[in-house]
Amino acid sequence: MAGGIGSRFWPLSTQKFPKQFQDILGTGRTMIQQTYDRISKIIPNENIFVITNTEYVSLSHQQLPEIPEQNIVGEPLMKNTAACNLYMANKIAETNPDATMIVLPADHLILKEETFLEKVELAFSIASTHDYLVTLGITPTRPDTGYGYIQFVEKKNSDYYKVKTFTEKPMLEIAKSFLESGDFLWNAGIFIWSVKSIHKAFEDFLPEMTQQFTACEYNAESEQSCIELIYPKIQKISIDNGILEKAKNVYVIPADLGWSDLGTWTSVFENSEKDENQNSINIKNVLTYQSNGNIIHIKNNNKAIVIDGLKDFIVVDTEKVLLICPRDHDQLIKEYVLDLKSLKKGDKFM
Repeated sequence: MAGGIGSRFWPLSTQKFPKQFQDILGTGRTMIQQTYDRISKIIPNENIFVITNTEYVSLSHQQLPEIPEQNIVGEPLMKNTAACNLYMANKIAETNPDATMIVLPADHLILKEETFLEKVELAFSIASTHDYLVTLGITPTRPDTGYGYIQFVEKKNSDYYKVKTFTEKPMLEIAKSFLESGDFLWNAGIFIWSVKSIHKAFEDFLPEMTQQFTACEYNAESEQSCIELIYPKIQKISIDNGILEKAKNVYVIPADLGWSDLGTWTSVFENSEKDENQNSINIKNVLTYQSNGNIIHIKNNNKAIVIDGLKDFIVVDTEKVLLICPRDHDQLIKEYVLDLKSLKKGDKFM
């Protein structure tokens, strides 16, 4: 899934060039390329699909030339994650009705790749032999209010658990209580299921959407025009709200993956190299004085930056925007974006 615009990661992530197509940590590979690199170790190129916004199809082709052109699909409208999951399940089912599939966000960091691949292989084994909807749950390291949480209960065996509840981005006090209880995991948005199981779930919980998608013939010339016709009518809802919160056959595999969704500047700070003053700085020509715990991201390598007396701040300088705010305000960036949009000609900064 590569269709989001990463608004919490503004001003680096923009409508024209969202974060999944950027090399955020300076590794030499963009986020979507790193996602491809990981999964291509166990899935052949012809079985890897990308679903993104129509606007980003050519960008996806440029960054992932290994994937067959017909496997990169554009959505005409942003309809959250339920629609894109059903769309791709239909395409895959048309090729192989007995397929088991994994759904991966294109913009996540996973440092422990071997562990990730082991857990994915386990999930494929479970999902291909049971009518289960399987997800990977990340062992939480802090009471983060920016992540969704999965509560697990009944132990199926030592490797996976039955899911009791999903909770979206809780308040801090609730997040703290989740951590203390010991039966909550972070929701990484990584799902594994057979096309038969996910189709059955859509029929049970989102029957109208299921019906709308049956109007199209998949992997055929008419597919795109049909999708453009039905998408305006389709409900905008996440796969979590539409399916997973209601289904009784959801199971979670706990996983310590060195995972982050890199959705905020704080998460980038936590996963990047720091200098002796714990500043994360992406270019060399920056001088800091009595400054520590800052993330300083400058897009123009020809500019010298001098920072004195800043502590725990985000400083991001792009061609169009300068952002300076406390690191613990990173969840407010979406609000900054909305407020800026309300200004006259504010959209040009998006």
